[in-house]
This record gives sequence, C-alpha cells and structure tokens, in this order.
Amino acid sequence: MTFTSDFASTRLSNALNYGNQPGDAVISTKAVFQSLSVDDQLAVLWYAYTEMGRSITPAATGAARLQIAAGLLNQIKQMSHAEQLNVMRDLAAKRNTQISRSYGILSNNTKLAFWYELSELMVKGFIVPMPAGYQLSRDGIQVLEAIKQLDFGQQITVLRQVVAEMGIDPFDD
Repeated sequence: MTFTSDFASTRLSNALNYGNQPGDAVISTKAVFQSLSVDDQLAVLWYAYTEMGRSITPAATGAARLQIAAGLLNQIKQMSHAEQLNVMRDLAAKRNTQISRSYGILSNNTKLAFWYELSELMVKGFIVPMPAGYQLSRDGIQVLEAIKQLDFGQQITVLRQVVAEMGIDPFDD
C-alpha cells in the first residue's frame, strides 16, 4: 500500500470523527497529534498557544511551578536560534539530551506552562520565532481545528497530555 497525503487525510478524518464521547475526542485528538511530524507538532503547539493561549495560561500557571522551569527556560534563551529549534525538536521527538531529561522531571502542569512560556518568548523574540510564511501541513491544520472544536477542559487535557509525554523522564527504566 502506498502512503499518500489523501490516505493521511482520510486516516485523520476517520480518527477525528469521534462522535459524542468526550473521552474519545481527547484520545483521538492526542493520537492524531502524535502522528504528525515533529515540526508539525511544534507548529500546532505554537498556533494552539498563540490562538488559545489567553485561556490556557490561567489553567497552566495556576497549578504549575514555573519557577522550577525558569532555569531551563533561561538556558534555552541563551542559545542560538538554531540551537533553540533543535531543543524544541529534541523535546518533541523524545531525544535523550540533558535538556530533555531536565524537562522530563517537571510536573505535567509545569510542562504545560513551559510551552506557553516558550510561545511567549517566541513572540517577544527571545526564542526562535515561527518562520515567516510558515505553512502548517493539511494534517496539522486538521489537528489544530480538532483542538479548537473541543471544549476548554478537553483542550487543556489534550495539550497537557501531549506535552507531558515530551522529553525524557530520567527516572523511567
């Protein structure tokens, strides 16, 4: 069987057609998000945080101890833009690096807030910005639209679960 973009779109459409079960919507959206390329995952996070960030922030930072991640964020800010992009890719791809291991010990809510803060730092120019004219793939657009269709609690759950699985937990065997 040849894998084509039409096949991928059909797969995405079928996966995101989850009916009336709220848990199914979260599970399906998360699964399809994780099937995206690393760059599309990062782009969807960027767009989700910038488009829905104002509502995500209180949910994330209220329970998070972002000061725990401040050292990690400062370390990333000191890097070149190319290195910053590689760090984000390493986190999403679960590559075993020092930063991925440091990220891996953060709580799930702190990870949620960490990505929000990264998006804020991108907007301010401290972290590598989205490339001008970047075009999110068709699959990425479908995932972003699926996230937008979820209610607020489901959106937070999807984003929290997605970022919780990024990085490397150094204590896992």
